[in-house]
Amino acid sequence: MAKILIIEDQLEVRQNIEDILSLEDYEVISAPDGETGLALAKQHLPDLILCDVMMPRVTGFEVLMTLRQDQDLAVIPFILLTAKADHHAFRQGMELGADDYLTKPFTIDELLHAITTRLDRHYQRQAIVESRLDNLRQQVTRSLPHELLTPLNGILGTSQLLINFYDSLSRNEVMESLHDIKTSGERLHRLVENFLLMADLDLLLASPARLQVWQSRLSQYTELPSSLAPVLENLGQNQPRRQDVEMMIVPQRIQVAEPDFQKIVQELMDNAFKFSLPSTPVQLEAVVQDGICQLTIRDHGRGMAKEELSSIGAHVQFQRPQFEQQGSGLGLTLAQRLTELYGGQLAIASVPGEGTTITIQGWESAPI
Repeated sequence: MAKILIIEDQLEVRQNIEDILSLEDYEVISAPDGETGLALAKQHLPDLILCDVMMPRVTGFEVLMTLRQDQDLAVIPFILLTAKADHHAFRQGMELGADDYLTKPFTIDELLHAITTRLDRHYQRQAIVESRLDNLRQQVTRSLPHELLTPLNGILGTSQLLINFYDSLSRNEVMESLHDIKTSGERLHRLVENFLLMADLDLLLASPARLQVWQSRLSQYTELPSSLAPVLENLGQNQPRRQDVEMMIVPQRIQVAEPDFQKIVQELMDNAFKFSLPSTPVQLEAVVQDGICQLTIRDHGRGMAKEELSSIGAHVQFQRPQFEQQGSGLGLTLAQRLTELYGGQLAIASVPGEGTTITIQGWESAPI
């Protein structure tokens, strides 16, 4: 039984809607004002909300804005009720994230059709989210145990070594062991973060309401080259290869939130280090063409064959038995998902034995 919250300050209208929906076997909750409606929404988590626009103190628009900023409530279908057939009010409601709009007086059929349509779409979206989550669970089940155990075994094994032989180890040997533990811990931490981020992105792309909550990040900017400094200072286990990095960066501002830009570069740089040998160059370029940033990361490693490029996806690793590279295979997929979220396109060109070039285009650029 679907649960519907009615927020309406006119008693007669509210009671009429309650009676209609109760006869249709809906579970009905009602509120006489926006403030009470918000409290009931948080308490009961309804399947759908019907809300009047013109109410004292807290209007229907303000109720909608508050709900869409709350992750727990943002996905609830929301239908605005109004006595005004006002195009401006209609546009305002839709821009704030309303799912539908009913103009008073409406018929019983119009009310029930709007509710049925929005609930059906909501359940379809939920099914898509569940399908994505199920796919993610299967991928995690296949790849996560090994990926977690590799750094975890390093931590446990080295710790046991310190416990067993601490008295006979030199200071340098102890420091080397502690460094190995720290490196394994950092790898484990990053792995867990990447799996959680992938889950968030899967849910985000499957739910327009969640995407709307995330919209504020899409208007943020990153300045180059200053935003690259933290990435290069925190290369983790690849820090010895900092000397291999060659940069050509045109100063600019790009419309990407800085943490997401840094995550993209971090994963792509890590991939370049992973598939190339120490003392071979890894080139990082950011130029501007017709007001658009073009970011390029190029290595001169073993490269990938066409069939490997076509298999790129979450939790895919290339030729692990032969090369035994570290990582869960999430890096490229995370970089690609984040790039596309900001309107960019990620392209990969690779030649076996010669190297790989990854290019990102489509981000708007402005001079600093």
